[in-house]
Amino acid sequence: MNDYSYLEQEQSIDLSRSFSVLMRNVYTWMALGLLMTALTSLYVVRDENLLYTIATRPPLMWGLFIAELAMVLILSARIMKMSFPVAGLMFAAYAILNGVTMAFIFAVYTAESIATTFFITAGTFAGMSLLGYTIKRDLSSVGRMLYMLLIGLIIATIVNIFMKSSGLAMILNYLGVIVFVGLTAYDTQKIKNMLMMYSEAGVNDQTNKMALLGSLTLYLDFINLFLYLLRFMGNRR
Repeated sequence: MNDYSYLEQEQSIDLSRSFSVLMRNVYTWMALGLLMTALTSLYVVRDENLLYTIATRPPLMWGLFIAELAMVLILSARIMKMSFPVAGLMFAAYAILNGVTMAFIFAVYTAESIATTFFITAGTFAGMSLLGYTIKRDLSSVGRMLYMLLIGLIIATIVNIFMKSSGLAMILNYLGVIVFVGLTAYDTQKIKNMLMMYSEAGVNDQTNKMALLGSLTLYLDFINLFLYLLRFMGNRR
């Protein structure tokens, strides 16, 4: 083997190693985000005074929702301009805030149905993420369609807040499950392609921030899939 071939092989090995580390970081950080959300929810739901305070003060609840939305928008739009530690802290803060607002789920549904739904969500998510990672077909056109459906789902959900139609709510729940099952596969493929493209730069702050953004995307897919499935499978206290 000549020196050029040896160097090319070494570069290929380094590229593969960097990509593997970045993909592992995506799922590790997503799992840590889910863990922080779950632990925060459990803490809040066990503190009846805190839960009551949040529930009886609409401005506080709206403030939490607005803060969550702002963090997602800021992270999505400006993460590459932040330092990696700041981006990581914002992701952690978002996961914790989300845990506060999701505490009301633990207060409404039984622990058994939440656990069952979580494991079903985890299994579905793992299967679809594996599909997105391994499938050869380009899912870009599917992704565009799913995001259009997501916009329609959000608009219809807002409208149904005022209409209070149980039939429409059921249809939207089914649509929500379909959308986020599909987005899990699409987003996984998109993240894989992005990290493959930039992994030649190695594992550094910039590529880690890309991986963190991928973690946020998959975290949101998991949480939304869990919430839609819980509406079908959850048993109220």
